[in-house]
Amino acid sequence: MEVLSVEQRLRRFLLGVTAAIFIGTVLELILVDHYEETLQYIPFFLSGLGFIAVLIAWISPSRKNLMILRWVMVLVALGSLYGIYLHFSGNLGFTREINPSFSLSESIWPALKGANPLIAPGILFLAGILGIAATYRHPGLKE
Repeated sequence: MEVLSVEQRLRRFLLGVTAAIFIGTVLELILVDHYEETLQYIPFFLSGLGFIAVLIAWISPSRKNLMILRWVMVLVALGSLYGIYLHFSGNLGFTREINPSFSLSESIWPALKGANPLIAPGILFLAGILGIAATYRHPGLKE
């Protein structure tokens, strides 16, 4: 039986948590019917792509695969920020529509608390950061 170092166990743990976030995100998106508009498919795509990249890096941690993982995680994190923007702008538009007398500054707080949760897309940002962290000082990058 192979004995893993603390760093190897930590890397596997981070990759495992990242993969679990991607799977959990897809399940949650299905449960909340997050597929009514074309843009709502973005987190499905990012989660699938991220999961595949994590799986490949877990199975074959070569320099090429680890670099692909890093770039995919950056894409996932950027997609997450875009999702936060979409959720906020949707909430802001709704707030301004039902309260036309509100100024922009008066609309911000209700938009932050609106129906589209701002932190929900942020989970993919967390997954991206954890995926990148799993490659920190990875011996496979020295090839």
